[in-house]
Amino acid sequence: MSSNEIEINGTPFEYVGFWSRLGASIIDSIIIIVITLPTLYLIYGGDYFNSEEFIQGFSDVIISYVFPLLATILFWIYKCATPGKIALSVKIVDAKTGNNPTVRQSIIRYLGYYVSLIPLGLGFLWIAWDAKKQGWHDKMAGTVVIRSKNKGV
Repeated sequence: MSSNEIEINGTPFEYVGFWSRLGASIIDSIIIIVITLPTLYLIYGGDYFNSEEFIQGFSDVIISYVFPLLATILFWIYKCATPGKIALSVKIVDAKTGNNPTVRQSIIRYLGYYVSLIPLGLGFLWIAWDAKKQGWHDKMAGTVVIRSKNKGV
């Protein structure tokens, strides 16, 4: 077994690298945008997109911040992946056990996205160099992103 592989319950998996994870993130971002922007437009009208205010009301906070947070964490807990990761047949698991991520791990992982983003995205770029392909958010939460070595499984 190479250093880029992990075995869980006798099944070989490989760690998923930067480019695949970026692709999954792009898919997820498009889905969130397709849901949130029309909803914000229906509530606030076209002026929402021309405003210089960062937050335009309670509904803005719920739609722009709370909804993506809850949707992402719930997908991680119940599916071990977001829609983008599901589309690419990858999943998030506990780095030590290979089990589904816990609620605690999922919350830490989400908050870790901000930690990974703040220093010019270095925490996300870290995936490209790390032996287990972990970003800082993965390291903080104790998770890894994997894909079956047997593509048909």
